[in-house]
Amino acid sequence: MDDNELFVRIGLALAIGFLIGVERGWREREEAEGDRAAGLRTFALTGLLGGIWGLLAKELGPAPFGLAFLAVAGALTLFRWRETQAEGTRGMTTLVAGFLTFSLGAYAVLGHMAVAAAAAVAATALLAAKEWLHAWLKVLTWQELRAGLILLGMSLVALPVLPNRGFGPYDALNPYEIWLMTVVVAAVSFIGYVAVKLAGERYGSLIAGVAGGLVSSTVTTVDLARRVKQEPENRRLLLSGALAASTVMFARVGVVVGIFGPGLLGRLVAPLAAATIVNAAAAVILNRPWEKRAPEEGREGKHALKNPFEFRQVIGFGLLLAVIIVLTRALTEIFGVEGGIAFAAIAGLADVDAITLSMTRMAGQGTLDLAATAILVAAAANSLSKSGLALFAGGRAFGLGYLGVTLASLAAAGATALVQPWS
Repeated sequence: MDDNELFVRIGLALAIGFLIGVERGWREREEAEGDRAAGLRTFALTGLLGGIWGLLAKELGPAPFGLAFLAVAGALTLFRWRETQAEGTRGMTTLVAGFLTFSLGAYAVLGHMAVAAAAAVAATALLAAKEWLHAWLKVLTWQELRAGLILLGMSLVALPVLPNRGFGPYDALNPYEIWLMTVVVAAVSFIGYVAVKLAGERYGSLIAGVAGGLVSSTVTTVDLARRVKQEPENRRLLLSGALAASTVMFARVGVVVGIFGPGLLGRLVAPLAAATIVNAAAAVILNRPWEKRAPEEGREGKHALKNPFEFRQVIGFGLLLAVIIVLTRALTEIFGVEGGIAFAAIAGLADVDAITLSMTRMAGQGTLDLAATAILVAAAANSLSKSGLALFAGGRAFGLGYLGVTLASLAAAGATALVQPWS
C-alpha cells in the first residue's frame, strides 16, 4: 500500500467519524459549552483512532487491536455511566455509535472502504430517524407487526425450500417464481400501507384512496361511491379518493413490471406514467388539499385503513396467479396472440396484478409485444369496469365524473403507446 492510498483510507476513517459525529453533535447543539457529551470532534477522533489501530493491526496482529478496542469501549462505557448517573437518564445509542465508529474506521483502513462508508451512511440515517421510528412504533399494531413477521417468514423460510422449476400443464407452474411474485406484491402493498398510515389523515380522501388502492382499487371505488348517498356534500372529495385509488393501480403495475419484467418497462413506462399523471392530477385538483376546510368537511378522511397483508388474502392471490398463468399459457398456445390478449381483458376486470405477473413471465420467453399489449389491455379493462361500478353505486354525477377522468387517462396512455417506439 503506497502513501497516497494510505492517506485515502485514513481520511475515510476520519470522515466516517465526522459523519456520525455531525448527527450526534446536532442533537446536543443547544447544550452549553462543556455540558455536551460525545459530539462531532469526539466521534471524528474515534473514527481516526480506529483507523490508526486498524493500520497497526496489520503490523502487530489482531490481539493488540482487540485490546485497543476493549480500552476504547471501556473508556466510552465509563464516561456514559457517569453521565447517566449525573443526569438520571438511560440510553445506549451514543455508546454503541462510538463502538461502531471505531470499528468502521479500522475496517476502512484494512481495505474495505466501500462497505465501511456504506455502513456509516446507513448508521447515520438510522440515528437521524429517531423521531420517525418512535412515531412509527406508536402507531404500529400487533396485527401489523404479525403481518410483517409472516412476510419475513414467507420470504426467508418458505421461499428457499420451494423447487425452482416448471410443473403441471405446459410446465407453466414454477412454485418458486409464483411464491416470489406473491411475496413481492404483498410487500409492496404492505410498505405502502405503513407509509400511508404514518402520513395520517391530513389529506383526507387522498390518503383514504391511496390506502384503499393498496388493498383493492375496485373495492375502494365501490366503497367511496356508496358513501356518496350518505354524504352528498362530499361527492367531490369522495371522487378524488376513488381516483387516487386508480392512480395507485397504474403505479403499482409499473412497479411490478419493473421488478419482474424490466425488459417490458421501456414499452410500458410512458403509457403507465401518462395514465398515472392524469388520474393523480384529477384527484389532487378535486381534493384541493391546499384549501382550509371546516371540521365537518373532513369526514371523508375517516376511512379505516385496512392491512393489505392478510395471510388468507395472500394465499388467495397466489392461487389466482397460478390459475391465470396456466390459462394464459394455454390460450396463447391454442389461439395465438389474440387469445392471450382477449384473456387479459377478461382477467383484468377482476385483478390487474395477477395478469401483469403472468405476462412478465411470458415476456421472458421473447413475447414482449404481446405481454406489453396484454398488460395495457388488462389495466384498461379494470379501469372501465370500475367506472361502471362507480356509476351504479355512486350515482350519475359521481359515475360520470369517474368515467370522464378514466377515459382521459386511457386516451393519454393509448396515445403515448402509439407514438413511442416499441422495439
